[in-house]
Amino acid sequence: MTTQISTLAMAAAFGLAALPAAAQDASCPIKVGVLHSLSGTMAISETTLKDTVLMLVEDQNAKGGLLGCDLEAVVVDPASDWPLFAEKARELLSVHEVDVIFGNWTSVSRKSVLPVVEELNGLLFYPVQYEGEESSKNVFYTGAAPNQQAIPATDYMIEEMGVEKFALLGTDYVYPRTTNNILEAYLKDQSVADADIFVNYTPFGHSDWSKIVSDVIALGADGKKVGVISTINGDANIGFYKELAAQGVSAEDIPVIAFSVGEEELSGLDTSNLVGHLAAWNYFQSAESEANEAFVAKWKEKMGESRVTNDPMEAHYIGFNMWAQAVEEAGSTEVDAVRDAMYGQTFANLTGSTAEMLPNHHLTKPVLIGEITEDGQFDILTQTDPVPGDAWTDFLPESALLTSDWQALDCGMYNTQTETCVQTKSNY
Repeated sequence: MTTQISTLAMAAAFGLAALPAAAQDASCPIKVGVLHSLSGTMAISETTLKDTVLMLVEDQNAKGGLLGCDLEAVVVDPASDWPLFAEKARELLSVHEVDVIFGNWTSVSRKSVLPVVEELNGLLFYPVQYEGEESSKNVFYTGAAPNQQAIPATDYMIEEMGVEKFALLGTDYVYPRTTNNILEAYLKDQSVADADIFVNYTPFGHSDWSKIVSDVIALGADGKKVGVISTINGDANIGFYKELAAQGVSAEDIPVIAFSVGEEELSGLDTSNLVGHLAAWNYFQSAESEANEAFVAKWKEKMGESRVTNDPMEAHYIGFNMWAQAVEEAGSTEVDAVRDAMYGQTFANLTGSTAEMLPNHHLTKPVLIGEITEDGQFDILTQTDPVPGDAWTDFLPESALLTSDWQALDCGMYNTQTETCVQTKSNY
């Protein structure tokens, strides 16, 4: 008859210190999935986020890991191919059995992954500004919702820049289309006429911007001030800004405020013709705080002096640290336990205030408007106190009645009028 000896009994028998209680049930190593495009049109933005997660994993291991285990990053390349994102997410969860995924940039890639993480009860931390109008039990949205970026940016153009006509230019996928639907409704609510709103969509990687820029210029033929709100994603931004310069358009003539252009996209570009144009984010590398100074220094030490930081990096930084805190609090990497421990988690952001995770799986985030400078950085023009993220906009009738509360209501689409949960899975 074979005698079974427990880990603790064996430790006692050999005079060893008992293992930490939380580590007894931990499966080592703890696997962290990294789901970012390392090739294709979105690699210009996403490769840095892969590097960020690897740095965060390394830092956590230097602190002793989690629950007595080291962390191991599992990196895959979905290659800017939206269906491939779903396949790679399934590979991470089913083959590699990762405990959490940090990934995606575009909303179309997130929509591709969403059914997979819901089916397999995975946990995804999504770090990029997005269109809202979604709430999944299996996703924590650490980037900005429209009320934390798009709406405040529009207000800034109206109130501070005197813009009267708006060109809403976006890449042709769900994020720009939904965001612009919200902005069109909001602009009309601000008494902007239909004729003063120009909307245009282009495919990923679009390069010929001559006619579109000409159309934007023509919008101001009556003398009214025109502004561009850009949801152009990826390397198409390079051609867009070059064409503005080629047609002699300065930031004073027609200001552009972008939601997907940050330090990484500007890195290595000739920014002389971009100076004065704007971006709206929740973080810029130029933010002045001790935490940011330390973060930027660590990043440059690891990656090289020329490498810059940006907003989605900060979102991963906050999300990763909140996840680590939740794992320690739960004493487990099990998804349901970690999810419950995430609500109310706080962590210092890099702009001088504190982020909090809300029951709707969104963060509180400050809104920053920055002006592009010659060195590819941003001069911060304005910064708000942290704003709670809203999963469902107030400016679309079908969404205005909805709220998301996974903690108290266990529902992502709760109709406040009928007091019923509209849907509990795939809420998009």
